[in-house]
Amino acid sequence: MARPRSEDKRKAILDAAVAVFAQRGVGATPTSAISKAAGVAEGTLFTYFATKDALVNELYRALKLEMADVLLSTFPRAADIRGKYQHFWNTYVHWGVANADKRKVMAQLHVLENITAESRAIGYAPFAEIERMGVDSIRRKQIRDYPHPFIAAMLGAMAETTMVFIAQESRKRAYYCAAGFELFWKGISLE
Repeated sequence: MARPRSEDKRKAILDAAVAVFAQRGVGATPTSAISKAAGVAEGTLFTYFATKDALVNELYRALKLEMADVLLSTFPRAADIRGKYQHFWNTYVHWGVANADKRKVMAQLHVLENITAESRAIGYAPFAEIERMGVDSIRRKQIRDYPHPFIAAMLGAMAETTMVFIAQESRKRAYYCAAGFELFWKGISLE
């Protein structure tokens, strides 16, 4: 009879994958390195994740859902459009600075061909509200009429740059976070 799976072991494997992927890269990391870092036998890893691709897809979904929970759990739905974007920016920057390895791994997973359409859909679903907000703010002429995926990509790139500067000079965290948002906002705002 098979032993019941432990949520603690599953989480340990996913946490180890983040640490090892951040250090070695997703493509260069064998499952043996992940199981070693998790403190489990490689066979145990395959009890939880049938293949490395299955592990990678589960990690992608877990990271996207974690990020969505952090970004949206306190989202100020009644705020004006600037306040909404600023909340999203600040929360994303703070999460990214506090979770540098997760952010680094997410960047790798985002472009990985092994991420299934199903995993991408699951990871995207919680962010649909943010896309609707962006599209609606364009329609209402609250922000510039750029394609929303372009605006989202610019927000991500500028936030990543902000995180790099905060990591280099943590005492200037508030300064870089505010300055980065101002640059982003001036680029999309019609004010």
